[in-house]
Amino acid sequence: MPRTPPGTRAEYRAFRTLPTRWQDNDEYGHLNNATYYALFDTAVSLWQMEQGIEIRGPNATKFLVVESGCRYHAELGFPDILTAGIRIAHIGTSSFRYEVALFGNDSDIAGAEGFFTQVHVGDEGRPTQLSDAVRQTLSQLSV
Repeated sequence: MPRTPPGTRAEYRAFRTLPTRWQDNDEYGHLNNATYYALFDTAVSLWQMEQGIEIRGPNATKFLVVESGCRYHAELGFPDILTAGIRIAHIGTSSFRYEVALFGNDSDIAGAEGFFTQVHVGDEGRPTQLSDAVRQTLSQLSV
């Protein structure tokens, strides 16, 4: 099966700079696989908070991750400065799919691209329709 080429910065809508740390590297000298997911989560959580979406506390909007994945294109590791590019590929009634790319240093080509689908849930843990305000905020990142 042919491999999809890595994405470019121009294909993403919002960006967040994320430094790497010595402890992020594995014994082979590149980022540990779990670190990629932590970086994706950090970039998206910071973007949500900047947009006024409360993700913690008593008034938090509850989003559950129901699917995730990552494709690796190039090695990334400490002491790289990474830029996370964020976009929304799909917005449904109660769910949406973030796509996040990590660009090493000044590269315009993604070193890794990940995704995760989140579902908005109510107090009972069941899917709940996205509010118009959240939908509008997410739409800023739609491709």
